[in-house]
Amino acid sequence: MSNEEAHANLVVPAFKTEKVAKTQTQNSQGTVWRFSGTDKAAKASTLTLRGVIYMLFDNCSRDVKKTVLPLGHGDPSVYPCFRTCIEAEDAVVNVLRSGKGNSYAPGAGILPARRAVAEYLNGDLPNKLTADDILLTAGCNQGVEIVFESLARPNANILLPRPVFPNYDARAAYSGLEVRKFDLLPEKEWEIDLQGIEAIADENTVAIVVINPNNPCGNVYSHHHLQKVAETARKLGIMVITDEVYNQTIFGDNPLVPMAKFASIVPVLTLGGISKGWVVPGWKIGWIALNDPEGVFASTNVAQSIRQNLEITPDPSTIIQAALPEILEKTDKSFFAKKNKILKHNVDLVCHWLKDIPCVTCPKKPESCTYLLTKLELSLLEDIKDDTDFCVKLAREENLVFLPGEALGLKNWMRITIGVDAHMLEDALERLKGFCIRHAKKTYIN
Repeated sequence: MSNEEAHANLVVPAFKTEKVAKTQTQNSQGTVWRFSGTDKAAKASTLTLRGVIYMLFDNCSRDVKKTVLPLGHGDPSVYPCFRTCIEAEDAVVNVLRSGKGNSYAPGAGILPARRAVAEYLNGDLPNKLTADDILLTAGCNQGVEIVFESLARPNANILLPRPVFPNYDARAAYSGLEVRKFDLLPEKEWEIDLQGIEAIADENTVAIVVINPNNPCGNVYSHHHLQKVAETARKLGIMVITDEVYNQTIFGDNPLVPMAKFASIVPVLTLGGISKGWVVPGWKIGWIALNDPEGVFASTNVAQSIRQNLEITPDPSTIIQAALPEILEKTDKSFFAKKNKILKHNVDLVCHWLKDIPCVTCPKKPESCTYLLTKLELSLLEDIKDDTDFCVKLAREENLVFLPGEALGLKNWMRITIGVDAHMLEDALERLKGFCIRHAKKTYIN
């Protein structure tokens, strides 16, 4: 099987030369075309991961005689060991055969699915959600898009963590929201720099984004820390947008504390979905949960704006919406335990290999998500300028693609995807070790 076939659903280089059409505005008969593409998305598109990944794949070569290992972006679903559970598959098949998912759905989503999400999220929340507090989206990314569009107004700014999943930067740029970055502190297990938040916020700040469990750092925040975040947001008069899409992908000792527990302190807008927990990103089903016992989202028209934006955007598949209650209610917890056990094994595998690769270190072993952040000790290497240069040369010499930290806002770091088969990870680490040995600085003893 070729590399392209083995990873048919992943972005991998095809090593083909494509013909590029000439750009013209006038044909041979002299017609002047009065249309052209807009550049509204030009800036936003450069902020996504895809541009970086494409660039790295362009540096891979058939001449290297090694299969391309795409560990720069994550989609565990393409690997058999991460296949979703039978309960989820049966739920979709049942709806498909019943014919109950063939119709249009309301903009906010069908009632049984919204009710099921509310029950799924409620747990031990002090302020319970109802179906009216849930809005369904075509995945968590569309949730980000809808929320940012709903908050965008002249001069508004939003606080994003550094490092961050770059889709947040892209959506903010497209919506016209100014981005202000606060740091996550590696020396404090990637906690949020609360003093930094207060330093960058002003009267035009509308929200702070908290990703928990954190992508890409892999940490899970404590109850005490999240309460401090809520109190800081209330002091500033801003909402908290919390991305909890990795809530079922935790393999460390720290349990998830939903940000919604602090909704009595500050209004909390929770983004989530089944893409990561159930390993089905292609199903495109997510949600926005309005945790707001004081009614702030209603009085400020945020809830209304979100619903209006949902009315003019594509709906998630009605089939998946109709299957969602059964997926959420019937999935056995052993499925998550098995998946997370594989991820923990892969984390341990990487950390074991890194002991013999001094120029690549992992200061904080992740306890969630499907990535591992490493710091590059470039002083130990020759002819490597920065993290992007490191990853470009790694792709060029080894057909191995890791993500440079600069793409996440963290210079001279690197992200390794762990949501792959273990044997693939071992191959990648062996290539990484060989690359670092070749580029290590030579020491001479007189």
